[in-house]
Amino acid sequence: MSDKKATLSVDGKTLELDVYSGTIGPDVIDVSPLTGNGYFTYDPGFVSTASTESKITYIDGNQGILLHGGYPIDQLAEQSDYLETCYLLLYGALPTAEQKEKFVNKVRMHTMVNDQVSTFFKGFRRDAHPMAIMCGVVGALSAFYHDSLDIKDEQHRQISAIRLIAKMPTLAAMTYKYTIGQPFMYPQNHLSYSENFLHMMFGNPCEPSKVNPVVARAMDKIFILHADHEQNASTSTVRLAGSTGANPFACISAGIAALWGPSHGGANEAVLNMLEEIGDESRIDEFVAKAKDKDDPFRLMGFGHRVYKNFDPRAKVMKQAADEVLAELGVDDPLLRIAKRLEQIALEDEYFVSKKLYPNVDFYSGIILKAIGIPTSMFTVIFALGRTPGWIAHWNEMISGSYKIGRPRQLYTGPAQRDFVPLDKR
Repeated sequence: MSDKKATLSVDGKTLELDVYSGTIGPDVIDVSPLTGNGYFTYDPGFVSTASTESKITYIDGNQGILLHGGYPIDQLAEQSDYLETCYLLLYGALPTAEQKEKFVNKVRMHTMVNDQVSTFFKGFRRDAHPMAIMCGVVGALSAFYHDSLDIKDEQHRQISAIRLIAKMPTLAAMTYKYTIGQPFMYPQNHLSYSENFLHMMFGNPCEPSKVNPVVARAMDKIFILHADHEQNASTSTVRLAGSTGANPFACISAGIAALWGPSHGGANEAVLNMLEEIGDESRIDEFVAKAKDKDDPFRLMGFGHRVYKNFDPRAKVMKQAADEVLAELGVDDPLLRIAKRLEQIALEDEYFVSKKLYPNVDFYSGIILKAIGIPTSMFTVIFALGRTPGWIAHWNEMISGSYKIGRPRQLYTGPAQRDFVPLDKR
């Protein structure tokens, strides 16, 4: 019970509802008693509904704050690395040196996938979208690793978590190699997580891989900045699937499917599509004018954010990484020149500044991925790879505690009960 109460009056009847306070953030009103009194809340998109209690990630969109386990995202991106951030999300604390070494070694032990998985790939067309392949192969992992699918067993959950984090880069790289007709590259476990991914993406069996450390660090930051984002659409999908008792591989596959949507994980892909639509620097002013016209359907992708009403705290870190990669590689790409000009306009033009339409993490991550040669169709796969520890952490947090199968309710507006009319009388 809570000492804080809220009252709701409906048709002369007053209901008393508990009010709970988190560590930080707004209070929440427990509306569960409404059902017993014949009412539901109506909240399209669940934008005002806390579906769970969690200790993993905190977001304040108005202030531009993103914390994992209490640690600001910019500190993690600058001072930590991806696997350390994975550990934080999974266990709620930063590891000691010994704990980190053991965790990294566990991940390295599981980077390989069963050899029959390569045969599984051959069932897909070469021109299949990479996300379609990822949905299939990740879900199929439960057929290869069914020795640890007892979700009530903490050890099984830990093994599945390590396997998913370890194998996602391998599967993502295999997906890319398959679509371009090149042989799969085995992981090299002496490399860091991000270096290994780039090796498997761009290496070939004929020569040793040479991974640029600046690019590897930028890729590591992309993974960190996408690792978790609280109860977003794909994470909520993982939780909803998990609430049925589904195995973790099936749940993460469901999350990948949700992430595929252009309004969610496809945002950085949409940025590149927009740059291609603009096509030339000479047309930038034309498209900026279209973006300012409320009657024109064109929108600048990668600017502003649904959650962050001020600025995306991930964007500053991603901007620095983008600048470092472009300087290191000396890339002279027409689309990247358009992107840099749009960035300048968004940061200086009064229209964008007043509406706080700043470049977000999708804008800068799209620039980086384009610069290092990752095709647009793979962008959302990279997002899924980075988001995997967040999905697993939320799934494990739910399964480890008390939970109910997810069952949203509805406001029914269809026909009232009516009698069936035989076909010959209609």
